[in-house]
Amino acid sequence: MSDTLTITDNRSGRSIDVAIEDGAIRATDLRELDLTSYDPAFLNTASVRSAITFIDGDAGILRYRGYPIEQLAVESTYLETAFLLLFGELPTLDELRSFEHSVTYHTLLHENMKRLMEGFRYDAHPMGMFVSVVAALGTLYPEASKVDDPDVRLQQTIRLIAKVPTIAAWSYRHSRGLPYVYPDNDLPFAENFLSMMFKMGEVRYEAEPPLVKALEVLFILHADHEQNCSANAMRAIGSSKVDPYSAMAGAAAALYGPLHGGANEAVLRMLTQIGDVKNVPDFVERVKAGEGRLMGFGHRVYKNYDPRAKIIKETADSVFEVTGRNPLLDIALELEKIALEDEYFVSRKLYPNVDFYSGLIYQALGLPTAMFPVLFAIPRTAGWLAQWLEGIVDPEQKIARPRQIYVGEGERDYAPFEKRSKDERKLIRV
Repeated sequence: MSDTLTITDNRSGRSIDVAIEDGAIRATDLRELDLTSYDPAFLNTASVRSAITFIDGDAGILRYRGYPIEQLAVESTYLETAFLLLFGELPTLDELRSFEHSVTYHTLLHENMKRLMEGFRYDAHPMGMFVSVVAALGTLYPEASKVDDPDVRLQQTIRLIAKVPTIAAWSYRHSRGLPYVYPDNDLPFAENFLSMMFKMGEVRYEAEPPLVKALEVLFILHADHEQNCSANAMRAIGSSKVDPYSAMAGAAAALYGPLHGGANEAVLRMLTQIGDVKNVPDFVERVKAGEGRLMGFGHRVYKNYDPRAKIIKETADSVFEVTGRNPLLDIALELEKIALEDEYFVSRKLYPNVDFYSGLIYQALGLPTAMFPVLFAIPRTAGWLAQWLEGIVDPEQKIARPRQIYVGEGERDYAPFEKRSKDERKLIRV
């Protein structure tokens, strides 16, 4: 039995056999029948071959380079996980120390970038600042455009991973009217970020170890997630051979949207609106009646409990031991309990996703909701770069250029103003 699919065009009676490889057929094979495939939002289209992240949504499995996310969250650090995503294997101790050293000593931002950030309005959204500064970094490193040079690619990869926490922290300080805090190269990655965020008059900021660990875990869980909206943007933009700063600015802009990086903020708004545990049953009934949405439940990929949500739920306990229990947690737990027992949600495979609990932890750390997508962007930088690097060296990848199905007007002649009829026009809503 051959691994082929026979396709018959019933309009003409023509048939073709197309090869099946890795559970997929090539859309270009349809050209033999003068056909193209139509798949809005890429619901069932694979545009790349990737060896980075594996997801089995039905089984609730997430692996980076083959390693279960549950093991990495417990045993690894963010920079070790970043090394794994970028280079395909866990580092030796010497490799990790070298990588950590390289990242640590590229955390400083050029003073021009500081002046750029100081030029934003006092109430500028941190994510808007983040996107702008990442794009502007490309002007400081013009050699970054040599994307076919492996040494140049590595240099920019290190720079971006190192500098995004500084950009993120300074965008937060700007929004608070606080002076920017420079990186402390004696501190590890996550602790250095917290220092740049929260240091005030003390000689050295000392973060609580459980909070540092929680941030490391969140960074690991958010490091990559296969071909999501922002990763797809990173690859598509990168396919033009533009520098990685420009490509990553586009990826971060995609993450900015409320359906992507802003989803955990929507969860907090929902929990706040519910207000009390006793209001949860009534809220659930209203959702079932179509009068609202259950935010933080369900996922395009997962049809089971998001494995990242389980880890974050456990991590929340250690955070609240330090910060005090967030009153919204009790509402979240009750909401999860009822939803997981209700046939309406179970039959639709609506399980908690990573956004359901992550916002509670960020809030416990004292972070405003506007910072949530920025906190997502810091760790996702490693994933974006891994996706970009893989695409750059993939011989099958060309500049991204999807096909379209044209549904507009046929050819028509230009008419002067006096011959244009208002009554016949159908203006497009914009």
